[in-house]
Amino acid sequence: MSMKLEELTVGQEIGTRSIEVTRQDLVKYAGASGDFNPIHWNESFATGVELPGVIAHGMFTMGSAVQLVSDWAGDPAAVVDYQTRFTKPVLVADTTGTSEPGAVIEVAGVVGALDAEAGTARIDLTVTFAGQKVLMKSQAVVKLA
Repeated sequence: MSMKLEELTVGQEIGTRSIEVTRQDLVKYAGASGDFNPIHWNESFATGVELPGVIAHGMFTMGSAVQLVSDWAGDPAAVVDYQTRFTKPVLVADTTGTSEPGAVIEVAGVVGALDAEAGTARIDLTVTFAGQKVLMKSQAVVKLA
């Protein structure tokens, strides 16, 4: 990463991203993560346990959101800490057979704090679905060059 601490200011935007999610993405993630909970792929099971429908894995949402930070940093290893709180589920509609996503997650990042002694920047993420925050206090710490 060519970004230097002295080039950053608190409140500076690092970018935005729209993440399109399909049910197929959730099945792929289930295979990669080993989390085959049917609330993430089976509509009748999800509604049977009083969810509004199939929901994305929390870790899928979390991992997708932090991609904005690692892309901005230019190196995934520069992200030395990442924390969040899950607040609302991402409902993924069944759009199988269409080119439409089942959900769109919106991510925006800003510099939340700078630590000159540690050589780090805290990036605060706003992560929303359908106009509501799905992750709260979503913060990544990036080690700067």
